[in-house]
Amino acid sequence: MGAEVSGLQFHGESGTQTWIAPKAVLRFKERVRELTRRTRGVKVERMVEELGRYLRGWIGYFGQCQTPSVLQGLEEWTRRRLRSAIWKQWKRGSVRFSELRERGVSKDLAAQTAGSAHGPWRLANSPALAFALPNAYFDSLGIPRLTGGR
Repeated sequence: MGAEVSGLQFHGESGTQTWIAPKAVLRFKERVRELTRRTRGVKVERMVEELGRYLRGWIGYFGQCQTPSVLQGLEEWTRRRLRSAIWKQWKRGSVRFSELRERGVSKDLAAQTAGSAHGPWRLANSPALAFALPNAYFDSLGIPRLTGGR
């Protein structure tokens, strides 16, 4: 296979192809979980600032790897973590309903989502939260993309 150095795996005879080692992906997820814990008790702005700092450093080290699917998956997972944390901070059904409505979600979908018995992680993948908190919203907060695209 290939050699592993500090979270990178080198493949090929010349060592020119690099992949992110599975252990590095696990460490990434562990750190993002710490920064986006739903019970952490910090405002979204602070959470985003700390997460953005970590992501920029991580991209600087791993950004040139030939693993676009891994980076895409981690990016989607990170944004779902953020949606889950924001949903948890909205706390009550009435606040959730009004926040969804302010962000353009239809009345019926907002009521259905705000009254749902499902937990924050499952609802973070719902159509209502995807519409209310799109990737462009996180871009505007300064969260860098792992894939480099906008």
